[in-house]
This record gives sequence, C-alpha cells and structure tokens, in this order.
Amino acid sequence: MSIQVDVSLRRGAFTLDAAFEAGAGLTALFGRSGSGKTTLIDLIAGLARPDRGRIVVGDVALVDTAARLFQPPHRRRVGVVFQDARLFPHLSVRTNLAYGRVFARYRADPAQFDAVIGMLGIGHLLDRRPAGLSGGERQRVAIGRALLARPRLLLMDEPLAALDEARKAEILPYIERLRDEAGLPIVYVSHAVSEVARLATSVVVLEAGRVAAAGPAEAILRRADLAAVHDAEAGALLDMVVEAVDPESGLMHLTGAAGRLLVPGQGRPVGARLRVRIPARDVLVATTRPQGLSARNVLPGRICGLAPSGTEVGVEMTCNGVHLVARVTRAAAADLGLAPGQPVFAIVKSVAFDPAGIGLLRNSVAI
Repeated sequence: MSIQVDVSLRRGAFTLDAAFEAGAGLTALFGRSGSGKTTLIDLIAGLARPDRGRIVVGDVALVDTAARLFQPPHRRRVGVVFQDARLFPHLSVRTNLAYGRVFARYRADPAQFDAVIGMLGIGHLLDRRPAGLSGGERQRVAIGRALLARPRLLLMDEPLAALDEARKAEILPYIERLRDEAGLPIVYVSHAVSEVARLATSVVVLEAGRVAAAGPAEAILRRADLAAVHDAEAGALLDMVVEAVDPESGLMHLTGAAGRLLVPGQGRPVGARLRVRIPARDVLVATTRPQGLSARNVLPGRICGLAPSGTEVGVEMTCNGVHLVARVTRAAAADLGLAPGQPVFAIVKSVAFDPAGIGLLRNSVAI
C-alpha cells in the first residue's frame, strides 16, 4: 500500500503546494511550526479541500480536482489520531474501541480485535473509562480505535505533543510496533527530531508550505543543509544489533556495519535490532587512531564530503558503507587538513547517547 499526494491550497497569506509519495511504514512530516504539516494532514483526511491536486491511497483516489472527485471523510477509510485522544468519557475503553468499527459499518472481527489489543497492550484496560487512564494509555486506545475501523491509511498529528517525557517513553515502543506490524502507510506529524529519528521510515521536510526535501530517514536527517529548515541538528541513523548487555556498567554492546558501539540502556534483549541516532555535535574527528582517550566508541572511516557553513564545517564520513556526520570548526578542519577521500576516525562518547532516542526495529508482519 502506498500514498501519493500532490496538492495546493491557499489560506489567506499562506500557500501550501506540496507533493510526495510514500509506501508502507511511517512517513514523518517534519518542519517548523507554520510550515504546513497539519494543513496537509487535513487535506489527506478530507477535513479541507485543496484548490488543486490529487491524493491516492493504493489504487483508490480520495481527491482528484481535475475529475471533480472529493471523497468525504467518512468514506476515505483514513484513521486519524490527534494530539488529544478524543475518547468518549462516558464510555468504557471497550466501547470506545468499537466505535470506529461501528462508524465504518464493519462487522465485529474477534481475531482483528485481539490482534490490535495485543499489539497495543491494552487488554487490561477494556473495562475502564478514559478518566482512569494515563495520557499514554488514552493515546494507545485512540490508536486502537482508529485501527479497528480498518483504515487503508493512518494519520497521526503530533500524538505525543501533549504527553510528558515519561508518557512519551511509554508509548513510543507501541508506535514502533505499529509501524512494523500494521502493514499500512502511516503519516506522522512531528517537530521533534528525536521522535522522527526513532520512528520514521521516510521523511518529508516542509518549509513555508513547500517540500524542501523527501526521502529515506537516514538520508534526510544527516543533511546539514536542512538543519535550518527544521530547527534540528543533522545526525546519522545506524541500524545495530545488541551483542551483549553489561548490567554493572549499564551499557549495551552493539554491532553493525559501521563497527561496534557502547551505548547506555538496558531492557533490550541480546539479538534485538536497534536504530541509534548520533547527532553531528557528538562526533569528534581524528586523523590517527586516538590513544589514552575516555571515549569508548572509535569507528574507522573515510571522508566523503565537506559542507562549510559560517564558522563550521559539516564532515560526512562513510564507515564501511554507513554514513556518519560530524560538525567541526573551520579552524579545526584546516589544522587537520580534512579533505574528501581522507581516512579518519569518528569518535563518540558513550554518555552522549540519549536512551530515549534508541528505537527498536522489528520484522514487518501485517495484522
């Protein structure tokens, strides 16, 4: 299943003119406030009409202004999860979950119900009412209600924005599982780079109503030239596997194509696949292998590009085919004589890793 969007809409002084395509997995709409993220979500959901354009999910056209086609929201089979869960306070969790199915006029499917409940871990909440749930639990119920309406597409408009850090940490693993197991495209709005880096399969960067860049998450998020567009620093995404866990130090030993890393965090089983983000500011560059250094992570690589910007230089390196980025001063780059093709060592302190930004990767299994 895929989604194709090519729309334009003018609202007062603001004009949205955006086009992108995405497949299964999670596509993040990323950019500053006012860049057009929520407007684009409204157009896909049918909450607004474009002045021009076409929206297609799979082989079904939801909007085609040239053909005078506009499917109303209730016929689009598009699930929407907002910042606030919007559950019915007088109904139990079980009845709230059933509402999406009833509204979409589907018969009850016990197997699907059990699969969604199990994936979201909300079986123990079924007889409670929303007032007795935490913010993270309410959002999980909202996601379940949307999934039980059998959508062909799921839209999530900053679903974690209203949650504190503890509740975000609670719900992020469930969104990871949703991305990998639900088997449908997810369009996810966020302005938080940590969420996007952890969750996104692909990224669409919006700036002033237009697409500034689009592509795989690992390629887009390491681009230093986009940092000013989405107010977030460039960084690399590495796919790693847990090789061992040291309970005394609290560090995980990870291995991947780039090499071995020591990072904080426990509760991840040996053999688990993880996605790890390394911001450019946390990477040092050395022209010789360092000795007598406290940093535990030293990855050999080669410079593949330099991007001067003001008083700094973005250094892009490839470590056994995996891209890393670093940010150094122009003076440091000159003193080291950095140049494309030069062998170097990328150095990352273990304490620089944010455990909340280390995500779990699973095999995709449609439910």
